[in-house]
Amino acid sequence: MTLTHFDAAGQAHMVDVSEKPETAREATAEGAVVMAPETLVLALGGAEKGDVLGVARLAGIMGAKRTAELIPLCHPLPITKVTLDLAADEALPGIRIRATVRTSGRTGVEMEALTAVSVAALTVYDMLKAAEKGMRIEGIRLLYKAGGKSGIWEAAP
Repeated sequence: MTLTHFDAAGQAHMVDVSEKPETAREATAEGAVVMAPETLVLALGGAEKGDVLGVARLAGIMGAKRTAELIPLCHPLPITKVTLDLAADEALPGIRIRATVRTSGRTGVEMEALTAVSVAALTVYDMLKAAEKGMRIEGIRLLYKAGGKSGIWEAAP
């Protein structure tokens, strides 16, 4: 298999997408922040820093928009939609995070969806670390992508 971010000499480079047709693109990613039940209570309304889930949602959206500034070989994309869902899960216990990103362009938005989840999870950690430093960020993965030459891809359950 050939990795697209390396040229024939093995040098890293930004992939040339200028000849690709513009298509509708979408990607969904997920992850979770696992914490103690007491910390989850704080996340749902008792945190001194304020609305943990609301701030993390905004941070995730901002992260998706700035992916090309963070990941060296990502193309800057005109993102048309970012949706972030953060939900308490007492069975973890913790917060489950899901991001969906859309655009119309020559390259996909998988990295933007993964970055949105990552930044939202880091923000949850940051806002709650005073209560629990042992929280774990887990399971960040791509669930779905659509658009482009490869079409639809879905992760195994």
